[in-house]
Amino acid sequence: MNNEKQFALITGATSGIGLELAKLFAKDKFNLIIVARDEQALESTASTLKQEGIDVVCISKDLFVPGAATELYQQVQSMQLEIDVLVNDAGQGVYGKFIENDLERELNIIQLNISALVTLTKHVAKDMVAKGSGKILNLASIAGKTPGPYQAVYHGTKAFVHSFNESIRNELKDTGVSVTSLLPGATDTDFFRKADMLDAKIVQEGDLADPVKVAKDGYEALMAGKDMVVSGLKNKVQVAMGNLTPDSIQAAQMEKVQEPGDQK
Repeated sequence: MNNEKQFALITGATSGIGLELAKLFAKDKFNLIIVARDEQALESTASTLKQEGIDVVCISKDLFVPGAATELYQQVQSMQLEIDVLVNDAGQGVYGKFIENDLERELNIIQLNISALVTLTKHVAKDMVAKGSGKILNLASIAGKTPGPYQAVYHGTKAFVHSFNESIRNELKDTGVSVTSLLPGATDTDFFRKADMLDAKIVQEGDLADPVKVAKDGYEALMAGKDMVVSGLKNKVQVAMGNLTPDSIQAAQMEKVQEPGDQK
């Protein structure tokens, strides 16, 4: 594949898995459209990525805001840039018991993790189908494979994303457009701080994955046109076991993993 004139659009591209994915695309000479809220972080990231000799377009957009994803797409269109690869990486969670968490914050999580992702995928997939080629990588999670006490909304959004990915992949199977679902486990990123989750046992006692490895797994699966990849052997085993375990038991197990570290 000659990537020198191709553009990949990556949301959440200034940290964590999104940043590591951006580095992989840059190394393979894809031009990039990187999206995040923080303009300073975008410019700093762009400077690093441009060292690979590629073009990098920075777009500051707050995808928590309804309508922002459509504005992002329209902005790219106004630049007359064609998106050859779409990576929906941006996503957040909120930690705590559902009845105690702030409703607006949870609705914002749904807006970012689901509505913005669906909106961008809709617009870009239609363009890709029209030209007969394209690749989409949507970040799901092994969290979407099991109920998640203390992260009920986040787990629910990721279950949606994975089911959505598999559904549209089937619909697009004869169009030249592939859709890949990346399912990481708990990863050493800024996710847990943003979710106010640093006190959870999974963070304090868990073995967090390296975002470099997760990104590599996702990138390779995307380029191979695979439907999904669970990153990490431990996570593959967990998902396989989960497929055989009743949801009620999985919920109880996950509660023990995700409860605050000072719980008895």
